[in-house]
Amino acid sequence: MIKKIAVILMMLGIAHFSHTPHLQVTDPSSWSNSSVWDHNATLWSILKPGSEFYTSYSYGFNLEFILRKIAHISFFGVLAVLIYWNLKEKPGRYVKAGLLLACFAFLDEVHQAFIIGRDGRIVDVLIDSFGGALFLFLLYKNKTKHRRAKRNEYSSSIKK
Repeated sequence: MIKKIAVILMMLGIAHFSHTPHLQVTDPSSWSNSSVWDHNATLWSILKPGSEFYTSYSYGFNLEFILRKIAHISFFGVLAVLIYWNLKEKPGRYVKAGLLLACFAFLDEVHQAFIIGRDGRIVDVLIDSFGGALFLFLLYKNKTKHRRAKRNEYSSSIKK
């Protein structure tokens, strides 16, 4: 039950920050700005070919930009691990967690495109997915390392 609550809280936390206009990682006072929906935006205007959703960033490569991308990687990485822990132990669990995370990342970026002062970008979906894949890979490596250590410990105890 606690794992389900943790994944829901993380998703709500991400959605909260996505719903916050003019968010600045370096300015905590901006983290609670009131949001305003862009009533002129439609799903088609956001996702149609050639829309802003598919373009690169228009702002510079500065500390704020770097911290935002680190936040994307970190938050979505943790979310990927939480999703993984909520899935049944079956083959393909890592892939399923990664795909579910990518779907949430896509929906989150579309959601941001409806908020004045925010912009949703497909490149952020890729960055979020990278964060998830990175954390899942680290989890996999950690689990295999521990399995290998246990196997070596067991083999050593049998030889004695």
